[in-house]
Amino acid sequence: MSINPRQLAILQAVREQGSVKTEALAEQFGMTLQTTRRDIQRLTEAAMLERFHGGVRVVDSSSRNMAYAERQRAQAQDKQNIAKQVALAIPDGASLFMNIGTTVEAVANELLQHKGLRVVTNNLHVARILAANPQCEVVVAGGTVRHEDLGVVGEAALAFIRQFRVDIGLIGISGLDTDGTLRDYDMREVMVARAIVEQSSQVWLVADHSKFGRAAMIEMAPLKAVHTLFTDLPPDARFEQMMREQGVRCIVAPATKQAA
Repeated sequence: MSINPRQLAILQAVREQGSVKTEALAEQFGMTLQTTRRDIQRLTEAAMLERFHGGVRVVDSSSRNMAYAERQRAQAQDKQNIAKQVALAIPDGASLFMNIGTTVEAVANELLQHKGLRVVTNNLHVARILAANPQCEVVVAGGTVRHEDLGVVGEAALAFIRQFRVDIGLIGISGLDTDGTLRDYDMREVMVARAIVEQSSQVWLVADHSKFGRAAMIEMAPLKAVHTLFTDLPPDARFEQMMREQGVRCIVAPATKQAA
């Protein structure tokens, strides 16, 4: 199936960002939403992109995640909006687990003014960020360091996490499947995340809109294990019903207002 130069440019833009909202593509290329949707349809029919609620993303394998640098760039503003909302909900003096993920790292950046926090993490980026807050005690799990994203995994990390009981387990995830399961790519990371869920009084999930309906190979936990989900766009009716039935609170972060 042939594609025209404009559709090729759209494909390149989505590849650079990982996933893009339909409205953002229309604005970027000066097109109507109707034209944008036609181009997206053409690219999805060619199996070059795939749709999700509110936008489009690159077609990625259920067995391999995007590279860390790509994940940092993808939905960066949306992740920051989510992070600000999460930070508002975390009280001073709380104890937290913070696991691997770029949205979790965005939350760490928003906690630099919090006082009396005690954070247990297997994410060296989170540890580095929060080390700048003298009012925050940071405890780092030992184990095997993944070179690509500085996540700490393995049996040692798992045993370490299980020593603690905290107020809030803050977790990121690679995908929230259509059946409501939280999914990821690395079994070692999944095992640590499961331990975090087990050892937390409250489980808070941070997931931008592109994670909804995204498949990944390994099941981490059912949606009902989550107490509160923080995201950036209202989920579609299917996920709203699932969350309502399973008692999951959903908080949608307000978008950042653009300067005039």
